[in-house]
Amino acid sequence: MALVPITILLPLVVGALLYALPRAPLDGVYPEPSRRARGDGWLARVIGVATAVATFAMLVAERDAQWSVRWLSRPFTAAFHFGATPVAFWIALLLALCTACAIATTRVARTRDFVALLLMLEGTMLGLFLARDLLVFALFWDLMLLPVFFGLLNWGEHPATAWRYFIYNFAGGLTLLLATAAFGVIYGSTDVIGRTGAPLVGAWAPWIFAGFAFAFLVKTPIWPLHTWMPPTYSGLPPPMVAVVSAVQSKAGLYGLLAIALPLLPNYVHQYALPLMVLAAVSLIYGAVVALVQNDAKRVVAYSSLSHLGLIVIAIASLNPLAIKGAIVYIVAHGLFSAALFMVLGYVEEREDTRSLLRLGGLGWKNPRLAGALCIAALAALGLPGLAGFVGELVILIGVYQAGYTWPVVVALIAIILASAYLIRLYQDVMNGPEVEDLPVRADLSWVEGLAVAPLLFALVALGVDPAPLLRL
Repeated sequence: MALVPITILLPLVVGALLYALPRAPLDGVYPEPSRRARGDGWLARVIGVATAVATFAMLVAERDAQWSVRWLSRPFTAAFHFGATPVAFWIALLLALCTACAIATTRVARTRDFVALLLMLEGTMLGLFLARDLLVFALFWDLMLLPVFFGLLNWGEHPATAWRYFIYNFAGGLTLLLATAAFGVIYGSTDVIGRTGAPLVGAWAPWIFAGFAFAFLVKTPIWPLHTWMPPTYSGLPPPMVAVVSAVQSKAGLYGLLAIALPLLPNYVHQYALPLMVLAAVSLIYGAVVALVQNDAKRVVAYSSLSHLGLIVIAIASLNPLAIKGAIVYIVAHGLFSAALFMVLGYVEEREDTRSLLRLGGLGWKNPRLAGALCIAALAALGLPGLAGFVGELVILIGVYQAGYTWPVVVALIAIILASAYLIRLYQDVMNGPEVEDLPVRADLSWVEGLAVAPLLFALVALGVDPAPLLRL
């Protein structure tokens, strides 16, 4: 039996079985930093990290493997068909890596339950990215909402945020499902992801494209469909928001690359200008709002809105070089956004705040913490030598080659603003005078350092040698 279905089922099954572990009285609540590396939730964390590492290894071992079982014959054919496309392979590796790093330093109340949700989130997203059948893709699209929804309900700051997240994304999932059903009836099969064939045309094709596009733009998100994202990112605990921002936000971008472009290229071309306008608004709006935020997590949240708008511009340009840059930037954004949210989570745990108005001077006594935040922030602002720079540069060259000058100008303005808000973030947290009434706690522990190190190393490695992604 191929490892592909096992790769998807493993985190789902292990996540469910974690609920059989006994819950300790103070599971995951550690008032002292010295107790953070150990504690009552250590077994759940060890199992979670081992499971995520195992999925990473299985993905590498059977990179080109596929597995398929037909399960529907009428009114169209559909199959449980799984196998990584070249783009999905890298996103799935990013998912497994971010999940392992996030679980390693999970410190929340009811750690066992939280790790179980993170594993279920990984399993549902693996099902989404490895799906080769549109209908299966649409089903996993809705399933992956549930772990985040329950994470917001149980560990979030406001229950209303959970419902906003679910309603927005479920509405997108509903249009995706309806468009998928219509596609299957007209085309005769939904087992089409990654296959070459004639693009869909006809009277229903524009409506099918609209259904796909709405779902993908909500999930990315793009202005004005973004309002669920800032409260979700700021409300989730750092380990879960690291995975959501790094990978779940890429589901919409992957849908544009793997579904909209191959199956409906004429309509992507026809609506390229509206897509670029919305993405350009996201670029500038996200950057300007990030510049004036005082909540550290919201700075990174709005920066994601800006960065992801650049990727949508690249895809809408239909330029092959820009699309290669988009793939590089998808992985780069996943790495540095996960690293930023994890490091800011470490800061919040130590200082009991994430307000830039209350923080300051932490770098003097926390040099390792300051170094990790510095590398992640430099990657996000596009420093040469790191993966973010490669993605931005290739996108800008490709979009310009496609004949679109004004999106390049808008993107350059947003990149300059990114330097401003990320330097402000770092300066306000790590530099400046120390705040006397802030708690003084130990620097980055070896467990925290090991958890964030793979993300930072990958940013450097892909920044020096992006060829594996540029060859896709």
